[in-house]
Amino acid sequence: MDCGGMDALPDGVVQAILSRLSSARDVAACAGVSRGWRDCVPFLPSLYFPRSAFDAARGAGAACADDAIGRMVHAAARLEELVIYCPFSAACLPRWLAARSASLRVLELRVDSAGSGSGSGHLDCVAAAPNLEELRLWGLTMTRGPAWGRLDRLRVLEIVGASLADLAVSGAVDACPNLTDLALLGCECSGSVFLATPLLQRCRLDFVGSGTCSLALAAPLVESLEVQGFNYITLHGGDRLKRLTISKNTGRVNTVGIDRLPVLEQLSLRGVQWSWGAVSHVLQCGAEAKHLVMKVEFCGDADTLQPFPEVDLVEFFNSHPKLCKFEVHGAMFASLCQKNSLKNLDSRFLISSLEEVLITVRSPLNAEQKLITIESLVRYSPRLRRMVLRISQMKNCHEAADEFFEEVSKFAHMSNGRVRIE
Repeated sequence: MDCGGMDALPDGVVQAILSRLSSARDVAACAGVSRGWRDCVPFLPSLYFPRSAFDAARGAGAACADDAIGRMVHAAARLEELVIYCPFSAACLPRWLAARSASLRVLELRVDSAGSGSGSGHLDCVAAAPNLEELRLWGLTMTRGPAWGRLDRLRVLEIVGASLADLAVSGAVDACPNLTDLALLGCECSGSVFLATPLLQRCRLDFVGSGTCSLALAAPLVESLEVQGFNYITLHGGDRLKRLTISKNTGRVNTVGIDRLPVLEQLSLRGVQWSWGAVSHVLQCGAEAKHLVMKVEFCGDADTLQPFPEVDLVEFFNSHPKLCKFEVHGAMFASLCQKNSLKNLDSRFLISSLEEVLITVRSPLNAEQKLITIESLVRYSPRLRRMVLRISQMKNCHEAADEFFEEVSKFAHMSNGRVRIE
């Protein structure tokens, strides 16, 4: 680098250039070039310490990392964003936050990289940064609600890979009354979680674990909601909800308590087992959906896995008149392929809005009726542009599999390019 060329620039230009740095390594390297460059450190708005930031000094221990982080944080007088992924001593964190409490707006920490003395992982010291607007935490453990006080300016809260008690979840959210974005991802939790967030607009809750877990969410302004891992779900306020995803990778979704969703655009139901009452209620409340994903393997209200009951195809599409894109997986598709599904079909029936269909066929059984259903979807959907039939995962141990594939291939060949087999 031509240092003389940089030194010839006005101080304001040099500050503007160097203020774009955030990586701790880059900041340290530039600070060692000249005193003028080192004097730009107080104007840095962001500091980022990657996980490998101090690998070269591993033999010096955590004290070396703590000292370097502390010096940089204290030097950056206008620091707005602090991201620490590397190992550090959590006992030092309160001093760093207190030093930049007035300016700090964004804080992101890998708590699983912190040494002992973290205040049991609850990070109560976050209260020392009351002006935070975004807070992201990785790998912490919370057995009680954190003593954060009120973070009135916090708009974004994201916690990833944490072990949380149900009361800790409620306590953390209660401390942030003005949240607009909430994400709890890959968190171990069981019990009953109640969240009241009057300004929340986007919410992602991904809970893992085998225990029974229930969710009650009061969010009148929520527009996007993704929940995973709950057996019982209640939503108070869905008038503005546009995107809803409910999934359960293990166990069963027993009940979903929601009201009509008048502006819903995208609805996705996924999981191993749902009670049919929960499925039918969500479909009824989400009748305005334009994009519907049905990927539930089994039904049943008990531990016994059961197939879906028969679903009348005509009634289903008549009750979802705005449906443009439909993705249906194995079991649900099979329920649409019963002999009685098309018994009420008349010449006036049309699936007027449907443009894209993705069907995953898992079994060649009932092949004739499945072919009739596929043909009907194409015939009665005047706006249909594309239908994809995924049969690569179909069980082919039955002789009917070859015959089904042959008939589907013939139909795809005659569809003028609208039907494709994967």
